[in-house]
Amino acid sequence: MTRLWKEFEISDSAEFQKKLLFYSKKEEVFFFFNSNSNKTSNHLYSNYKLLAAFGIADEISFDNGLNFNNLKRFNKNNKDWIFGLFSYDLKNETENLKSENFDGINFPEMYFFVPKYVLDVNNKSVRISYLDKLSSNNEIVNLFNIIVNQDVTEYGNLENIKLSENINEFSIKKRISKADYLKSIKKIKKHIKQGDIYEMNFCQEFYSKNVDIEPINAYFKLNNISPSPFSSYVKYYDKYLISVSPERFLTKNGNKIVSQPIKGTAKRGKSKIEDEKIKLDLEQNQKERAENIMIVDLVRNDLSKTAKKNSVKVEELCKIYSFEQVHQMISTISSELETEKYDEIDVIKNAFPMGSMTGAPKIRAMELIEKYEKTKRGLYSGSVGYFTPNKNFDFNVIIRSILYNDENKNLSYIVGGAITDKSIAEDEYDECLLKAKAINQTLKNNC
Repeated sequence: MTRLWKEFEISDSAEFQKKLLFYSKKEEVFFFFNSNSNKTSNHLYSNYKLLAAFGIADEISFDNGLNFNNLKRFNKNNKDWIFGLFSYDLKNETENLKSENFDGINFPEMYFFVPKYVLDVNNKSVRISYLDKLSSNNEIVNLFNIIVNQDVTEYGNLENIKLSENINEFSIKKRISKADYLKSIKKIKKHIKQGDIYEMNFCQEFYSKNVDIEPINAYFKLNNISPSPFSSYVKYYDKYLISVSPERFLTKNGNKIVSQPIKGTAKRGKSKIEDEKIKLDLEQNQKERAENIMIVDLVRNDLSKTAKKNSVKVEELCKIYSFEQVHQMISTISSELETEKYDEIDVIKNAFPMGSMTGAPKIRAMELIEKYEKTKRGLYSGSVGYFTPNKNFDFNVIIRSILYNDENKNLSYIVGGAITDKSIAEDEYDECLLKAKAINQTLKNNC
């Protein structure tokens, strides 16, 4: 099959975005990525303003312990756009690990599909890609008209958009109490003092049961509160990812691989002067820099496994990027792929899961994560993204995200941070609440 493109003019990309997401109700699987390029510093290497994929030409879902091998075959057989997701618990395939904690959402360990339609949306135009044997030019014109002629007046005011009729009845609970969280920090620091680990990403879950929300509304509201460069909305049958992630896991452009781990977070100031002081304090904070540099070393090691000799470079170290809710310390590490030995799946497998969400040494940190956390991470701290026909790719880190299962009505969001020997437990807890601020505002949760 040949993939063709047809371009249409649009007058308002924000309005088209609303209509496109509203159209997703008609699809079983729908992937949507928003770089928020007019609202964020937008990192380097971003390729698209808005990108969407839907209509299943081919798909493969894994839960069998051979996920990466199967994906490699699927990727090789489909020289096309491929969209999908990786669950954190794929760690059990790359290492001798296990996941036995509770999972209320139940995304698959891995899912990828070849879409019938790919939409590339810019300020004044939308390009629709389609497979010639599955659709005709007239059908694409009809699809475009269906999308743009929808009535989405209910999404006019994003500040006051309703998530649900019973939003005030939400009961958000903590999987781990604050007291137990603080005790766990103390135990984790004991492991650090004993030399088991240098750093560990420790997370806690907030959740609600019997919740009936409109996921599209939740995405609009969350992204309006906290626009981020790796924002995404994923509908996978009855499961939803609503994400405003600021972090890139990996991207490939030609033979160049880039990773941009985040370690180091600070709130935004109430005035420009206060904001600049907070930003400078974060940049000079030795604890935060030490956390970031440890993960940079881990990422350098992960990339070196598939890189040409001496090609791994640190392009940015501990640079401060500012977002609507927080300042973040981000480093940029690159490598050149050793193409004679490895392909794009090998790059991802050898770096997964991302070091910013595990700690160092990586395997021991993941063992302790399983011991001290009370929730199976599932899609959280996994990744969602896409491969292009020429086998470039871009995948984010799934953080700052709401996970929702529309069948069992479970809602979940997880936040965490890096624990080192210099960590102060109360400060780490406050950082978790800062990272959850936009989600709490979206859900009107005051915890």
